[in-house]
Amino acid sequence: MPRARQWTETADRVIVQMRGEGQTWAAIGRVLGLSRNTVIERGRRLRAEAPAKKLAPPKDEDNLDDPSRAPLPAGHPLTWGLLTSEPYPNGADV
Repeated sequence: MPRARQWTETADRVIVQMRGEGQTWAAIGRVLGLSRNTVIERGRRLRAEAPAKKLAPPKDEDNLDDPSRAPLPAGHPLTWGLLTSEPYPNGADV
């Protein structure tokens, strides 16, 4: 049976820092000389997260009223704003 890997603070710091910069798990694994899956598992335990992706607002030339336009991506500010702009109604408002 293989022995458990002994993680160092330096390796943990590399994982958190590189993931915070938006590096891929594979790139982090290459730096540390480990497999992608090993780094993913350790990164999840450290809660190393990539920066949130920022969606660009629609351009003025985008015709949002055109029924044949491509769908907006999930979490797009226009559609997500429709869902989150109003506070959740409480029992007295209904």
